[in-house]
Amino acid sequence: MTAPAATAPVPAAPAGGALRLFSAEQIDAGAAHAHPEAAEVLDWARQFLTTAHPDLGRSGPVCPYTQPSLRRGLFHLAVADADAGGGEGTGADLPALVGELREHYDRLLARLDEEGDRELLTVLLVLPRLDRADSTALDELQRKAKDEFVEQGLMIGQFHPVCEEPGLWNGAFRPLRAPVPLLAVRKLLVFDLPFLVGDQSHLTHYLARFAPQVPARIRDQLVTGLTAQSPTTA
Repeated sequence: MTAPAATAPVPAAPAGGALRLFSAEQIDAGAAHAHPEAAEVLDWARQFLTTAHPDLGRSGPVCPYTQPSLRRGLFHLAVADADAGGGEGTGADLPALVGELREHYDRLLARLDEEGDRELLTVLLVLPRLDRADSTALDELQRKAKDEFVEQGLMIGQFHPVCEEPGLWNGAFRPLRAPVPLLAVRKLLVFDLPFLVGDQSHLTHYLARFAPQVPARIRDQLVTGLTAQSPTTA
């Protein structure tokens, strides 16, 4: 039996905020008709992230968290309202939008009691006015934000039409390519280690949070990652 949706209607946005937040259910009902990019991204999530891909390099869907998040009513999209001065096309307001994204995420998280639901809560920041042929600004934004997010127990990832980040299981696969530039935020999980071993600070925060419960196969990934980073000796 499919579990009931975990959340009530999305609460109102903070006064003066540049972002408009929608649940997947609200988008399906037409509430985001002024933001067609929200429906475009939701369709991509359903058609790409929740399904298997021949180039993925493993079995299962591209993202194992998206379908459960959708099923539980925990998948949300935030879009900058042009009338509210989002202005992400210039790049100047991008950090402010990330800050507001974090506010939305925290407010939604505070309404969840079950740890399983808290792990599935996902909020996407859709940035349709960013350059779709050049991910430089988005990559830099994600890189800077990731330090603070990981320290506070969150993951933030970038998706873009030309994103060159390779897949974990097939280096020729590009799992982070989306039709619209966006950032995705969710809770940091024990299985996120492969995304963190390249940065000592990220790894330190991960170990401080998860060291007592790291599964054996994740410990193997940790050893492999650290070995790859170690300088060779003569």
